[in-house]
Amino acid sequence: MASSMKSPSTTANRKPVRAKISALGTYVPPRLLTNADLEKMVETNDQWIQERTGIRERHIVDKGVATSDLSVEAAKRCLAERGIGAEELEVIIVATVTPDMLFPATACLVQDKLGAKGAWGFDLSAACSGFIYALQVGAKLVESGAQKKVMVIGADVMSSIIDYTDRATCIIFGDGAGAVLLEPAEEGETGLIDYIHEIDGSGGASLNMPGGGSLNPPTAETVANKMHYVHQDGQAVYKYAVRKMAEASEKLLERNGVKGSELGCFVPHQANKRIILSTAERLGMPEDRVVINIDRFGNTTAATIPLALDTARQEGRLTKGGLVLLASVGAGFTVGATLLRWEI
Repeated sequence: MASSMKSPSTTANRKPVRAKISALGTYVPPRLLTNADLEKMVETNDQWIQERTGIRERHIVDKGVATSDLSVEAAKRCLAERGIGAEELEVIIVATVTPDMLFPATACLVQDKLGAKGAWGFDLSAACSGFIYALQVGAKLVESGAQKKVMVIGADVMSSIIDYTDRATCIIFGDGAGAVLLEPAEEGETGLIDYIHEIDGSGGASLNMPGGGSLNPPTAETVANKMHYVHQDGQAVYKYAVRKMAEASEKLLERNGVKGSELGCFVPHQANKRIILSTAERLGMPEDRVVINIDRFGNTTAATIPLALDTARQEGRLTKGGLVLLASVGAGFTVGATLLRWEI
């Protein structure tokens, strides 16, 4: 009787598959919201915003533009760079906290708009760490041998959940999307090396959107109480982020025998310039290898790291074979760090 099972020797001799980023595409809406614009909306000023956050301007969608729309634009650019059609995609993972709607998943909407007929997919919610988390989920699908072309998208329309009368939050966030394609690494390539993920759910009260879920479903009262906007304890988030982004990065580098000075570039989540520089200093990284674009985009949540990767590439900081460290801290609290070699 014929058997489809592989012999132990065949399985044992199989060479491990590694995953790599093979293409990158990003998109931000054209409309700008500058600090000067915000001065007309809330009691703030350009100097105050720049000193505390490092932000000058951010991109904001027009009414009716959703997370799936930004995701599709980024995905198209990623596919064009790789020179393949959407029909070749096998999986689409969308990291976001601003889905078009609670269901269906934004990944379903993206799959349909792209025409990726052969792909399955899902959304992943980890706030500002969403892209890093989705990157590892996608990488494991590739490394398992189950999939060969996985698209990971980080996208958020934060302007849809921001109270523009709250100066503590409205100055921080912008809208954007970034997509990468994950594929098996070729002979001689390394790709994704290692990662560290961590959550601390006790921090959930410090950064959240309390309305809209099963605990506080939408009512006239929840809307009136502004429960469908981002609520943040800025000091608590800042202190946690400064400590944990550095701790996770240090632990990951030490585990892999890498010094900060050996990294080609450090691509951190763009939440606050002071947090970024504090982490870089602790890692012993020169500032010229630290990617900072928060001044132009603000905090785009799950989109910040792919947008920063694109900035690094434009500035010539990403070279094939170079070591790259990604790091983030987000609502939850969620923490993530990834070490990889850039193979494009």
